[in-house]
Amino acid sequence: MGDESLPNVSAQEDNNTQAFIEGQQGARARYGRFNLAIVGNTGVGKSSLVNAIFGRNLAKVGRGLPVTQGIHYYSDAALGVWDFEGFEIGAAQSPGAQLRQNLELIAKRPQEEQISVVWYCIASTADRLTVPDIEMIQALHASGLPVILVLTKVDWTKNPLNGQRKAPRPVEDFRDWLLNPHDGERPIFLPVQDVVLTSTADRHGKGSGHGLGDLLALTLELSPEDEKDAFRIAQRLNLKWKRDMARPVVTAAAAAAGAAAAVPIPIADAIVLAPIQLGMMGRISVIYDIELQTMLSATAIAQLGAQLSGQALARSLVKLVPVVGSAVNSTVAVALTMAMGESWMRLCERVHSGKLDLSKIEDHLGDFLPRLPDVLKHLAKGRSR
Repeated sequence: MGDESLPNVSAQEDNNTQAFIEGQQGARARYGRFNLAIVGNTGVGKSSLVNAIFGRNLAKVGRGLPVTQGIHYYSDAALGVWDFEGFEIGAAQSPGAQLRQNLELIAKRPQEEQISVVWYCIASTADRLTVPDIEMIQALHASGLPVILVLTKVDWTKNPLNGQRKAPRPVEDFRDWLLNPHDGERPIFLPVQDVVLTSTADRHGKGSGHGLGDLLALTLELSPEDEKDAFRIAQRLNLKWKRDMARPVVTAAAAAAGAAAAVPIPIADAIVLAPIQLGMMGRISVIYDIELQTMLSATAIAQLGAQLSGQALARSLVKLVPVVGSAVNSTVAVALTMAMGESWMRLCERVHSGKLDLSKIEDHLGDFLPRLPDVLKHLAKGRSR
């Protein structure tokens, strides 16, 4: 009989790899891309702001597409950034007219490149808004785009007693004027959603800055409903948002695994759960904005599927809990998949937070295999329902 009695390992590895890739592709298609427009002169701190919020160097977000003079579009899977440089003062067209013309060009681009929210950046030390600034903000508003006015490089002072930070008085006065702009007794039409004070580092160039959480929350609030998840994926500051997105993915995969084991699966065949679990892993890696496929070989992904298929854990479970029997039933399949999903989330969070080098992930996969106590915990939950 020879090898005819052995499972087709190569075919199973191919299935595992394909399941992971399809999980990623499906998640990317579902969540799409968040597109930010960021306007401001060179040196105002746009690149630092993008790096602080999204963990990307603006010039290295992805491909840089020079759309027209003064505008570049940078994009990767989750994020697109329209970088509007300062417009030429004294040109034949006013800055507002130049901006309107460029917005018309952008409107002709594919839907996946359309602007969702605008950050209009001004140095906090500017202490005034120019006429061209006002004209461009009005042009953005007329195009139907929500504009957040971001004051950058705020030199905060920290109260040693309560730890609260305070902006310099001139910056606060500038913000108050921007919220109620006027020229003497005459009001100025400045259609911005809000004014946010930010810094990406302290006065010594250290730390994580301040005011970024406010900018993050407001940007999410103003994002179109069908792009909020894309923004949650692209940003790097709020880990809870990612957890809240990943947990339903784990729950859905566990339900699929439970359905696959509605007729109990012999432990020797428990590897059939691997494609379900690998698909889950692919979707979660997208939520944490991790390009795992570029770091792991197809062979490594297949091997990972074999390790996480639930087969080894199921065997251990039978030895420790004889009542489980010699097959993986629906309750066991759900418990195994829930435990694996939680372990995978822990790994992704380590990578996301910079505590695990993505290029060395294959060396640490064993540290994040689902643990038997975790499986038993979920098994107990399943039996108590």
